[in-house]
Parts: sequence; structure tokens; C-alpha cells
Amino acid sequence: MASYVKYEPFIEKLMNKEMDLFGTTDTVNAVIHTDAPVVATDAAVTDLTQISGSGYAAADTQNDSTRSGGTVTMTAVDKTWTATAGDWTSTARYVSIYDDTPTTPTADPLIASWDYGATFAVGNGETFTLDFGASVFTIA
Repeated sequence: MASYVKYEPFIEKLMNKEMDLFGTTDTVNAVIHTDAPVVATDAAVTDLTQISGSGYAAADTQNDSTRSGGTVTMTAVDKTWTATAGDWTSTARYVSIYDDTPTTPTADPLIASWDYGATFAVGNGETFTLDFGASVFTIA
């Protein structure tokens, strides 16, 4: 199972109202990347090195958030990518999500990352699925 970690600048951006993740206001995308996240300083999707390959592109997670009492939970739809016209890079290891809506003061701010523990390859015709489980995160 992949291990989850939040990017530290995410909390500041959330508190500064630079992101609106309640409900479906902002679009949250998922990306697959090769470099380990530096959670203390990585702030935008441009800080990551995304994989390349046919059939791969950043994917809308169709995020939603709900509140129950003093707890807010963000959910998302699992994403599946299929390699086409050849293999993807063999150094993929991480998946991150970012808010695709803000353009200022930081465009495409990072939210969280998942480390799969080892590099993985996706061959031509094979798929990779990002499974969010019951929720992406909960803030209480």
C-alpha cells in the first residue's frame, strides 16, 4: 500500500484561502512522478518531474468534500491510466495531487503525495490505478 504524506505548504495555502477544496469548487489533478517529494519545500506541480509516455496525462480526480460536525472529508474518484504506443518510464514511484484552479500567488499548488515504496513500470497496454480508498484526507 502506498504511504500518504501532505506537502507542508498546502496547510498554509489552505489557511490563506488560496485553495477552495470544500465541495467541488476547485479541480484537483493527480500526476505520476519520478522524483521524491520534498514535502517541506515543494509548493507547485512544476517542482515535480512527471513521467512521460503515451496514455499519460494529469488526471482530474473529480474531488468533492463534505462536512459532518467539525470534520471535513475530501473524496476523489480512483484514476486509471493505460500505457499506449509503448512503455512508460521505469522510474515512476510517486503520485501527487495538486489544485489546478489557483493561478496566483502560486499556480497549481501541491496537496499530498503517495510513495509506492519502489519504482514501477507500466508496459504497453498495461494500466496503473490510483486508489483513493474511502477518502483522500480528513481534517478535524
